[in-house]
Order: sequence, then structure tokens, then C-alpha cells
Amino acid sequence: MTSVRLDVWLDVSCLFRTRSEAQRACRNGKVDVNGTTAKPHRELRPGDRLTIGRPLGRTQIVVVKGLADKSIARAEARQLYDDETPAPTPEALAMRRLERVFHATMAPKATRMRTAPAMRMNTRRTPSREIRNPCWR
Repeated sequence: MTSVRLDVWLDVSCLFRTRSEAQRACRNGKVDVNGTTAKPHRELRPGDRLTIGRPLGRTQIVVVKGLADKSIARAEARQLYDDETPAPTPEALAMRRLERVFHATMAPKATRMRTAPAMRMNTRRTPSREIRNPCWR
């Protein structure tokens, strides 16, 4: 095997959870191969350098060592690439911590919605008695 589709390799190497997630990242320009934006159908070869855009502005730099087109164990999948992502600076770590605290305090609390029986979504085909006759008790 001399080459594999980019989206397949990203899925098999466990860099993305699913192949469709890898395709979406490629289509949105989050994956670069050797410095150029790559489409999901691009053929990948050993030695190619990938730059993957991650959430919150982080990037992951990976060099392809091996190819596989079928699912393999996660430990074996890690042998398919060298991760050359530089370690985050102390400032970047502090910023991540602040972002985590901010999101934790700003997230809306999940509240349980309590509604009257007549207001609940009716799953039956015919309207319930309460909805047909509002004076029914």
C-alpha cells in the first residue's frame, strides 16, 4: 500500500473519532498537508506533514510514519504517526485554565422542566382529553 485517503487515515489513526468528523474538518480547512489545505479524498503517503486545527486556536502537528486503511487497536494506531506538536507555553496553560473556569461559571445550569400534563407533548395521534376540552377536570 503506497497511499491512503486522508479522511480514512485520520479516522484509523484515532486523530478523529469518526471518518465523517475527519471529512468535516478537511472540508472546513482545518487540516493542512505539507502546508496546503487538503480535501478528504487527498492521497496520504509516509513522510507527509499534517497540521490539524483544534478547538480554542490550538494546532497539532503530525508526521505520517505508516499507513493503514482498516481499523486497528489504539496502541498500534499511535505508531502510524509522530506527534511534533510543541509543548504549550506557561501563558497558554494559564489561558486554558481561565477559559475552563469561564465556561464552567457561564454555562447555564440544567434545570428540569416541570409542566402540567396538558402542556406536555402529546405522543398519541388524537389530542388528549385535556386539550380537546379545556374545562375538563
